[in-house]
Amino acid sequence: MGKINIDPKAVEDVLTRGVDEVIVVDDLRKRMLSGDVLRIKLGIDPTSPNLHIGRSIPLLKLRDFQELGHQIVFIVGDFTGVIGDTSDKESERPMLVKEKVEENMKNYVAQAGKIIDMEKCEVHYNSEWLGKLGYGEIGVQADQFSLAEFISRENIRRRLDAGTRVSLRELLYPLMQGYDSVAIKADVEVGGTDQRFNLLSGRTMQQFYGQKSQNIITNPLIEGTDGRKMSSSWGNTINLTAEPDDMFGKVMSITDDLIIKYFIFVTRVPMAKISGYEEDLKTGVNPRGIKADLAFEITKMYHSEEAAQKARENFDKQFRDKEIPDEMPELKIGAPINIIDLLVQSQLAPSKGEARRLIDGGGVKVAGQVVENYEFLVEPTVEGVVIQKGKRGFVRVF
Repeated sequence: MGKINIDPKAVEDVLTRGVDEVIVVDDLRKRMLSGDVLRIKLGIDPTSPNLHIGRSIPLLKLRDFQELGHQIVFIVGDFTGVIGDTSDKESERPMLVKEKVEENMKNYVAQAGKIIDMEKCEVHYNSEWLGKLGYGEIGVQADQFSLAEFISRENIRRRLDAGTRVSLRELLYPLMQGYDSVAIKADVEVGGTDQRFNLLSGRTMQQFYGQKSQNIITNPLIEGTDGRKMSSSWGNTINLTAEPDDMFGKVMSITDDLIIKYFIFVTRVPMAKISGYEEDLKTGVNPRGIKADLAFEITKMYHSEEAAQKARENFDKQFRDKEIPDEMPELKIGAPINIIDLLVQSQLAPSKGEARRLIDGGGVKVAGQVVENYEFLVEPTVEGVVIQKGKRGFVRVF
C-alpha cells in the first residue's frame, strides 16, 4: 500500500481530541508522520439494536483516521456479543442467545455509516475467525495471560471482594478481542477507557503470533441524559437513529456541565470555536443558547441542516414559547381508562411503578392539568385529549 500525504497538525488532532491515553504515543506519532497507511480497528458488540452517540466517539476517531487516508476496519462482534464483555459492569453480563445478537446487529453497519465512509471501510464479523478456534489454540492463547492480571482489574476486584460471582467465561473475552487484532493485523485499535485491559490483550496476542504490537487510543466515556454513563441498559442514550426532534430534545436535556465535553467528543466543531463557547460560559453567558447550538450540530450530523433547524424551531415552540407541539403520537382508547394504565399503554411510562413515580413527582398532565392521584380516569373526546409526561412526552388519546 502506498504512502499518504502528511498534515502534522491533523496528526496531533487525532492524537489529542477526545483522547484519554495513547499507547505508545511516540511510536504512533512516528508511524503516522512517516506516511504509512495504517490499519485502524474498532469492534462493537451488538448487545442492543441501536448505536448511541457514546459509540460515536471511537467512530469519529475512525473517521479522523479515514480522512487522513488510513484503512479503517469495523468489526461487528457477533461472536463476542454472545459471550459478553463485563469490562464496564459491576455484575456478570448474561450470555445472549445467538438469535438476539443477529437481530440486534441487522442495522449496525448502516448506523456506523452515518459517521464513516463504509465504501472505504473493511467490515468483518468476528465469528469468521473466532468460531473456528478449538480448545487447543484457545489453551495456548490463554497461556499468554495470568489470572492475577485479570482479577487486578478494578471492577473484577470489587466483585470478588463483595463475593459476587465471576464466571470463567468472562476470562475468555479479552482473549477473543485480542485475537480480533491478530486476525485483521491491526496497527491501531480504538476503544473506551473501560476497554483498556482488552485493548492491551491485543498487543500481547499479536506479539505471540509474530506481529508488531498495535498502538492503542482510548477515549473517555460520556454521560447520558441522566448524568450516569451512557448505556443502553440504563435507557439514558441519544441514539444515532433518533428522529430529529427527539435527538435535539435529548441533547437539550443534558446538564450544562456536559456542554463542552459533548462538543469536543461527539462533534467535529473546530476547537477554536469550542474555546469561544467555553469562555462564554465562564463569563456567565446563559448556557441555553450554547446548548441549542450543540443540539443543532449533533442533529445536523445525523440528519441534515434543514432537519436540525426545524427541530430547533419545534423545540423553541414547545418549551420557550410554552406551546404544545402540532404533531404527536395518537392512541385510540374509545372508553375511559385509568391514568396508570394509559401511561403504560401509550409507552409514556415503561411500567406501572414508573407511572406512579411520575405522578408523585407532578410530571403528568391531562389537558394541561397536573394529575395528582393514581385513580384518575381519562375520558376520550372526539378532538382528542393531550396527555403530557414531563417536558417532552406527548400523546393525544381519542
